[in-house]
Amino acid sequence: MKPLLIRDGQLFDPGQGINEPWSLLIKDGVISWLGETRMMPPETDCDIISARGLFVVPGFIDLHCHFREPGFEEKETIATGAQAAANGGFTTVCCMPNTLPPLDNRESVEFVLAKAAKEAVVRVLPVGCITRGRQGEELVDMADLASAGVVGFSDDGDSVANADLMRRALESSHILGLPVIEHCEDKALSGRGILNEGIVSARLGLKGIPPAAEENVVARDLELARLTGGRVHIAHVSTSGSVGLIRHAKREGIAVTAEVTPHHLTLTEEEVVAHGTNAKVNPPLRTSRDIEALVDALNDGTIDVIATDHAPHTVAEKALRLEEAPFGIIGLETAFGSLMGLVNSGQVSIDTLITRLTSAPASILGERFGRLGTLTVGAPADVVLVDLAKEWVVDPDTFASKGRNTPLAGRTLKGKVMATISRGKIVYKDDSLA
Repeated sequence: MKPLLIRDGQLFDPGQGINEPWSLLIKDGVISWLGETRMMPPETDCDIISARGLFVVPGFIDLHCHFREPGFEEKETIATGAQAAANGGFTTVCCMPNTLPPLDNRESVEFVLAKAAKEAVVRVLPVGCITRGRQGEELVDMADLASAGVVGFSDDGDSVANADLMRRALESSHILGLPVIEHCEDKALSGRGILNEGIVSARLGLKGIPPAAEENVVARDLELARLTGGRVHIAHVSTSGSVGLIRHAKREGIAVTAEVTPHHLTLTEEEVVAHGTNAKVNPPLRTSRDIEALVDALNDGTIDVIATDHAPHTVAEKALRLEEAPFGIIGLETAFGSLMGLVNSGQVSIDTLITRLTSAPASILGERFGRLGTLTVGAPADVVLVDLAKEWVVDPDTFASKGRNTPLAGRTLKGKVMATISRGKIVYKDDSLA
């Protein structure tokens, strides 16, 4: 494969303090040279991509998505999910273990890794279960899963209700140096709730999910992290109360990181009225006050990263009544465009957005997989070209994902991924890019 020269772009890597009109050379799957546009690269026989008018940024990293394989291939596969990730600018994705069978043993983890090595166009890293079968009764062999290659542990879709089990999981995480990724939901409070408990749920006459259902478990897990010294990562934060708890815990030195999704940053509970089941997600879309708190937390670092929680379902499943349809919104292919709405409105800087998608999640993963989330020489050649001004209309029928369940269908977004390079290979390229 010839070296690849990305020429005339604005190299932008806030994690390294790079914001320069430079060219970038890729050779043998790594970044081999950076230089001013007027400089000649060390290789002359290259394939060339013109990035004029585009930002050249590190590949995005998603710590939380669902590729459904094994067991639910009608919803998504590792191959289709990976291509959806590439189309959205993600070059590393961490897939959750609520598959069938769940990723609770070495064999299931090795299956995902082997399948990804064969079929995925981007780096796919598995998250292992916390408990066997995700049943919340017995811890998995966390050390064995760590040696098999998981990047963390989660019973995503469910909290670990037993506090002693969670304590022991965090103790093991402290020894292994891997995070416990917690879906915070007190099901005694959320019950059969469908959307946020508030004005909209009352108006629709539907059972709501109160913020306390999330915040109770966040508070418990932060105290357990304090007790054990273990690393807890709070998944898909959705309430202002959770933000306050996490902010206080960080000030006290508790080993906590947190993520927020694009939909919780940009959409309110009113979307359920307009888009029905395609806006049904767990935790639910909340209020504009919650969004304001989440954006503030993203800006000040209380929330470390943006993660999509990409959750595809079949069209038939999402065609069910609101009370019966599964929770979940797809997000890989719309993440950057929807998040650019925060930049375009002045709520978030482009520096903060790119940091929360690149170097910040890379720091949580560590360097087991190389220097991810950076454009430095010697790093894996995971590179994304983005057009900050390009407008496009969301059409789920064109998605690489099998999922169509998005409330953004038909909306015009400003900001688009134009090309994605994963480990030196072009895995997505917009038709309009020369």
